[in-house]
Amino acid sequence: MTSNPIAAAHPADARTLIVLGSGIAGLYAALLGAEAGAQVTLLTKGGLEESNTWFAQGGISAVLDDPAPGDTVAAHIEDTLKAGAGHCDPEAVRVLCTEAREDIAGLVRFGVRFDSDDDGDPALGLEAAHSAPRILHAGGDATGARVAAALIGSVLESRSAGRIRVVSRAHATSLLQTDGRISGVAYVQDGQPAIVQADAVLLATGGAGQLFAQTTNPSVATADGLALAWRAGAAVSDLEFFQFHPTCLVRPAGAPGGTEPLLISEAVRGEGAVLLDAFGQRFMPDYHPDAELAPRDVVSRSIALHLAALGDPNGHVFLDATVIEAKRGSGFLEKRFPTISQRTREAGFDWTREPVPVAPAAHYWMGGVVTDLHGRTSVPGLYAAGEVACTGVQGANRLASNSLLEGLVFARRAVSAAVGAVPLRAGSAAGGLPLTHAAGTPSTADGARPPSEYAGTEPFSRGALQRLMTAKAGVLRSGVLLAEAEAALDAWADGLLPAAGAASTDVRAHEDANLLLAAQLLVRAARARRQSLGAHYRSDTAAAAAVVDDSDKPHSMSPKASLVHD
Repeated sequence: MTSNPIAAAHPADARTLIVLGSGIAGLYAALLGAEAGAQVTLLTKGGLEESNTWFAQGGISAVLDDPAPGDTVAAHIEDTLKAGAGHCDPEAVRVLCTEAREDIAGLVRFGVRFDSDDDGDPALGLEAAHSAPRILHAGGDATGARVAAALIGSVLESRSAGRIRVVSRAHATSLLQTDGRISGVAYVQDGQPAIVQADAVLLATGGAGQLFAQTTNPSVATADGLALAWRAGAAVSDLEFFQFHPTCLVRPAGAPGGTEPLLISEAVRGEGAVLLDAFGQRFMPDYHPDAELAPRDVVSRSIALHLAALGDPNGHVFLDATVIEAKRGSGFLEKRFPTISQRTREAGFDWTREPVPVAPAAHYWMGGVVTDLHGRTSVPGLYAAGEVACTGVQGANRLASNSLLEGLVFARRAVSAAVGAVPLRAGSAAGGLPLTHAAGTPSTADGARPPSEYAGTEPFSRGALQRLMTAKAGVLRSGVLLAEAEAALDAWADGLLPAAGAASTDVRAHEDANLLLAAQLLVRAARARRQSLGAHYRSDTAAAAAVVDDSDKPHSMSPKASLVHD
């Protein structure tokens, strides 16, 4: 492998850090690591702009030094705990909310410009489940893209100055270990295998929206970081909690406008848009008294229930905004929702004249690789931040606009620990997090029925996996559906996983293996949690009581040593 071009810019004894991922957590971590004097290598599987962060329409929540009237850090903490359905780690939430302003200042330092009000002060927005205005935006509904663009600009400046090495189109295939400690990353770039070694590796790889037929995530969200960590022996937790957005545009096959996901904001329903089924019938009033204005998870669940009742669980419904145009006058939608108007036109729809097809879409994974408050996982030398991590902040259902903030706060803390500024404490993840239960890598070797009983399973393809997960482990779940999903996944794993070993240079095969493993882990966690809680809804059980008891503790899993490299 060629020598590291940034080595000359650092002392010989400088710590080396690999950051995997170029969303908000990865970019911020790389910048902070370089500032701390570490030799930083930033690996991203696509271009620097290919991340969930880039598509984030929401803002970043923070109680600033000059907050909105009546707002406090304590209120932000309370709102977060309530949204998490009693499943959050209170100390992690305290850290998130009390340190938020520090990382907002960090973003400003790296070139992010937040929207201002008429007086030049930060414009603070109010979002659902927040008790006060505390949401910062940049470019209105383009916050993620504006933040990512500013951070990318700073990373490229650091690269030019020799402080950060950037490796694009690099798909990580395995984590290297030496004497039980993470020591580097193996990856594939342009069809060629390569390795890079370091003192520490920080996973900031994002989520796994590609598990489902409809997702707001870009194509790179294939559970890579979770799979890497699991195979290296790291504990994971809360994988049953996956948040779905109720109204994502469904693009017909071959439709113009590209493949980028398009959320259609709740604000459209707030203006009066209604949901119709394939027969043109409005159905939401039959499911909730607030109809289209019910909470996000309720609307998603109602759509899924209605589609299931119609015998089309992978289908879609229609959002009719023509009623808004008829009521508010011609041109209102264009003025009120210019981005959505443009994007729907690009997809071939005129939403001022016709309903547009929408469906619930996988949006955000609350669970992930278990970390302590400094991003340390259960494997020495391995850190995680952002959506790939499970810090305990998000609980069973994340509070709006807390996800970008979590990526910032815990990326900073992880970098501080990785470069040696934070001493290892007894009881930290790196010293061995207590696990509520242990489980091996899902496979038929773990006591499942033999593959011959699954002879009728559809041959594996990514589309087949997505259809299966949407129908049996998506918005609606039950013990029967989850058991059927587990059986099909195990049958696929017998044939797929052995063919996608770490030595393969086929990126698509690696992604498929990662998605299949993530699906197995999600389904196992969903089967283990028999009560509905937060974003995890089981139609065959009652919702969990408000009082948190032992059954509401995180369901952590860790691989069996003999199966770590499957």
